[in-house]
Amino acid sequence: MRPLAVTLGDPAGIGPEITAKAWAATRSTGNIFALIGSLSSARQSCAALNFPAPQPIERISEAADIFSRALPILELSGPDITPGQPDSAAADLITGSIQLATQLTASGQAAAIVTNPIAKSVLYDAGFAHPGHTEYLGELTKDIAMDSSRGPVMMLTAAGLRVALVTIHEPLTKVPSLITGDLIKSRARILNHALKSDFGIESPRIAVCGLNPHAGEEGSIGRKEIEMINPACAQLRGEGINITDALPADTMFHAEARAGYDAALAMYHDQGLIPVKTLDFHGGVNVTLGLPIVRTSPDHGTAFDIAGKGIARPDSLMAALKIAREMSTHRLNS
Repeated sequence: MRPLAVTLGDPAGIGPEITAKAWAATRSTGNIFALIGSLSSARQSCAALNFPAPQPIERISEAADIFSRALPILELSGPDITPGQPDSAAADLITGSIQLATQLTASGQAAAIVTNPIAKSVLYDAGFAHPGHTEYLGELTKDIAMDSSRGPVMMLTAAGLRVALVTIHEPLTKVPSLITGDLIKSRARILNHALKSDFGIESPRIAVCGLNPHAGEEGSIGRKEIEMINPACAQLRGEGINITDALPADTMFHAEARAGYDAALAMYHDQGLIPVKTLDFHGGVNVTLGLPIVRTSPDHGTAFDIAGKGIARPDSLMAALKIAREMSTHRLNS
């Protein structure tokens, strides 16, 4: 079994702690992973939790040999960072971890990449030029051969709900002008392809959120659905994709409605993330679709306010590790 490559995230956040806790909880399950990052941060977290000291490795393939007794770590050099005290001096360590994990996964040495939380403000101070993880991974993998299913597309999942986003980290005032028929069709095709190849769903069913309240109410409170979203969905159905027209978003996410689709396509960030986080705040997972590698991430931030206190919950990271393994297996067998 190829190990999963887990990035460090921001070492001042809860990433090192939840990684140590996830290792302790899964060390006997066989879902092997290695942390890529600061040995000092990993040692500090393991010591505070009374766990065995992490074990440095030279190649990620060595993780399987020691996973049952210690957290494997591929060490990267970087400054000593105090939990709860973010520092832009760690920017190269943070991005270097993402870069190496991506390289290991793209080369087949790792089965998938699982990213710990980063604080974009910390990276921006050091010149980071991407809106977030999703866009950065798209840039890192842009030269790897792909077909028309190329992403990246952000999808969140928890408690059986999957929601992909048409727009991601954009001001709400910009969203209507960014939504086009071509963008909707591209996102839906990538989602449909991923549901088949990465989640093993033979005939995916996709439900589409309207942009306006009540999906525009027949045009009386907005025409984006009539003029843009529904025509795009009609074309997609002509291609054989099982997708609805725009539906009122406020009635799409109760239990009975969720039973009628395999994934939802939301128009903007909060429209999709609020139902996911409401269903399972601690267990949500961020998945990047349409990459030549499998990538998942816990669906929470760095939590600088509780870093180093031993109280961070690893639930979301453990769910991300589980889904990463399942996705990589489906993709390998598809």
